[in-house]
Amino acid sequence: MTPVEIPVEKWSGAVREVTLGSSYGGGTRGSTVSVGGETALPFLGFEGAMPHRPAIAVEVQDMHPADWSAELQAAWGDAMDDAATWAQKAVEAGADLIALKLRSCHPDQGDGSCEDAVRTVERVLAAVPVPLIVYGPGSADKDNEVLVAVAEKTKGEQLALGLCEDKNYRTIVAAALGNGHAVIAQTPIDVNLAKQLNILISDMGLPLERVLMDPNTGALGYGLEYTYSVMERLRLAALMGDSMTQQPMICTAGEEAWRQKEGRAEGDVPEAWGALAERGVAWEISTATTLLESGADILVLRHPASVSAMRDALDDLTKGA
Repeated sequence: MTPVEIPVEKWSGAVREVTLGSSYGGGTRGSTVSVGGETALPFLGFEGAMPHRPAIAVEVQDMHPADWSAELQAAWGDAMDDAATWAQKAVEAGADLIALKLRSCHPDQGDGSCEDAVRTVERVLAAVPVPLIVYGPGSADKDNEVLVAVAEKTKGEQLALGLCEDKNYRTIVAAALGNGHAVIAQTPIDVNLAKQLNILISDMGLPLERVLMDPNTGALGYGLEYTYSVMERLRLAALMGDSMTQQPMICTAGEEAWRQKEGRAEGDVPEAWGALAERGVAWEISTATTLLESGADILVLRHPASVSAMRDALDDLTKGA
């Protein structure tokens, strides 16, 4: 019998490596998290290297998210009343990183001060040993104020600061550049826009080894196929040598999955939908798994059961790699 020769694709490019958590020294983290470095498409170990396993972050907010799904609130319980306690529970659940959102600083959510934000970040840093992603409240002007204050007070921790968008990237990039942090560059789901923002950030002098790319994410049933195609195109361009698409990708799978009606509705839904507890977690896992296969290097999740399931999935996908 003639042996079958398996065709192997060879690529000229590679994804950059980005490390969070004190890799430059001076921080307090007990561990670092490195992502990126791939020289082949996701999990095709026979074609190239995947030196770092994708990482799992858990979203933690600095105020009780009363608008979250009842299933999420039941899963975390009273821990959601305190960001530091919630972060500890997330690490116990298997989080490699904490994604802390400073929501209470939003003008419509309490308009907390920069000092409040810094104290929260410092408390979370003291509570857990893992690296932090810190998101502003989601208002461009307040994001600039809050993230600059946080960056200055946490010099050496090498946080990932988000979000950098085309309208406000300058202030956040400058804060990261001066204090040793990384940034998250987010664009609407579009290859050219993602590439252009990376160029603008690079032009400010921030090393691209300190830039994560958030191509924006759709959930299962809400544009996930389009997200997949854009992420795949970004990864193919990176492997073919396009320097400005060679950033590791971070995806907020949890936020997208749980804000849809399938993750929230308990009554007045078709019987075939099943119970919310199983349905919501299944929606998050399905979304996250798809994003992994399209090239996600960091998944930001919400439910502890999803964290466990995705860790098991990564064990299977990276077995023998």
